[in-house]
Amino acid sequence: MKNSTINKEEIEKFSKIAEEWWDPAGKFKPLHKFNPIRIEYIKNNIIKTFKLDNKNKPLEKIKILDIGCGGGLLSEPMSRMGASVTGIDASNKNITVAKLHAKKNKLEIEYICSSPEIFKTNVKYDVILNMEIIEHVEDISLFLNSCTKLLKKNGIMFVATLNKTLKSYIFAIIGAEYILRWLPIGTHEWEKFVKPEELINILKKNNLKLDKLDGVKFDLINNNWKLSSDKSINYIAKFIKD
Repeated sequence: MKNSTINKEEIEKFSKIAEEWWDPAGKFKPLHKFNPIRIEYIKNNIIKTFKLDNKNKPLEKIKILDIGCGGGLLSEPMSRMGASVTGIDASNKNITVAKLHAKKNKLEIEYICSSPEIFKTNVKYDVILNMEIIEHVEDISLFLNSCTKLLKKNGIMFVATLNKTLKSYIFAIIGAEYILRWLPIGTHEWEKFVKPEELINILKKNNLKLDKLDGVKFDLINNNWKLSSDKSINYIAKFIKD
C-alpha cells in the first residue's frame, strides 16, 4: 500500500514553471481564464450552505484549506472575501511564489509545503478546495481519504477535475495541448482523468455525499468559461461531509 500521494514527476513539472503563476499571459493563462467561474461557484455555494449574509466580507469566519494551491490563484480571492485561508502544495517553489505574492498584496494566508496525508494540524476546516489537483496525484483514494480527515462535519469539499471520456482526450489533450497550445504538452495524462461516478464512490466511503455536480465548458464566442449540463470534459462537484 502506498503511503504518499505525491507524484514527483508532476511536482517537478509544475515547479519548473512556478515563477509564471501570476502571469495571465504565461503558462498558467488557462487557469487565469478559468478562475472567475471557479471563484463565483465556490463563493455562491459556501454562502448558500452556511447561510452567510456579510456583504463586504462574504466568507468571513470560514476556514478554507486550498490543497494543491500552486501560486495562490484561489487562495488570494478567498482571503480577500474574508476567509481564513491555508494553502498547501507539495512543490516548495509554488509555496515560495505564493508567499511572496501574498506578502506583496498584504494578505494573511498561511502557506505550507505539504500534502494532505502528511499535513499536521489540529484544525478542522469548513471548506476544502481540491481544484484541478486529483488528476495529478499518485493515489486518488489515499489523497481523498486524507483530505476528508481535515474537513469538519457538515463541511464542504469542492472537487474540480477532468472526466475520463474520449471527448476529454480529444479536447483537453489533443486540442488544448497539441493544437491550440493553451497548455504545455504533457500537462495532463488521460489515464489519470476521473469519472464522476468514481469520485462519488470514493468520497461516499469517506462519508461525503454529493450535493451538486456541474459541467464547465469554454464559450468560444464570449471567450470565457461557464457552467454547463455537459460534464464530459471538465466538471466541478460539491460534497458535504455527514
